[in-house]
Amino acid sequence: MTNDFPQVLTIAGSDSDGSAGMQADLHTFFMHHTYGASVITACVAGNSFGIHDSVSMPVSFIDNEFKDLAEDFKILACKTGMLADAELINTVVKNYKQYDFGPLVVDPVIMTKHGNMLLEQAAYDTLKTELIPLATVLTPNFYEAQKLADMEINSDDDTMEAAKRLRALGAKNVIIKGKHVAGETDVVKDYVLLESGKDFWIEGPYYHTEHKNGTGDSLSAAITAEIAKGTSIEEAIRIADDYVDKAIKNEIEVAHKFGPINHWAK
Repeated sequence: MTNDFPQVLTIAGSDSDGSAGMQADLHTFFMHHTYGASVITACVAGNSFGIHDSVSMPVSFIDNEFKDLAEDFKILACKTGMLADAELINTVVKNYKQYDFGPLVVDPVIMTKHGNMLLEQAAYDTLKTELIPLATVLTPNFYEAQKLADMEINSDDDTMEAAKRLRALGAKNVIIKGKHVAGETDVVKDYVLLESGKDFWIEGPYYHTEHKNGTGDSLSAAITAEIAKGTSIEEAIRIADDYVDKAIKNEIEVAHKFGPINHWAK
């Protein structure tokens, strides 16, 4: 039957080296037995040594991507990745409200895993006030959680308080990815606060590898795929966390420096 197969959508940039962004999302969708479509918001020229150029898509083009997908596909869940400026974020918000693309997983690409800011203030403010309130699941890293919650996180209690503040921004469910620093971290602890009020920690070992590009993209994509298949939010998060853990643990030898995770690991 037409459109019976679970279909999902990534709203993100294209990463030319395939390690992150739209490409990592599509790898993950495939491994979770869903059909992945994409709304490309930007294109990045880069490799394992770094990013060397980028270009944003015109908003009229992004509008047409949404329109064409809505006319033909049955998107059951979608996710966002890197959204470079306020105009682009507003365009995504407008289209998500216009079309029925199911629950939204927001990967708030605000800061790097090393704490460096990625967005200008106007884009950050728009993401916080316009996009996050639409999130079924919000998946910030440690530094993004600190920024969005407007507080330092120095303990488990701090993490739990930050998650409550992120829920107060409008996100229904929150997973705060634990801080991980080479030489300082042996165990990585992710904290989950669900819409029901239930909360829990997911712990795993820290893997000493430079093949970690695309971990955040892949986690949010796996959650999206599982939601589209009818998996509960809690179980979707647990499955996604386990998937990314295996993808980091079982390295794939690709590129020279900061390489991709192994999306095919089981």
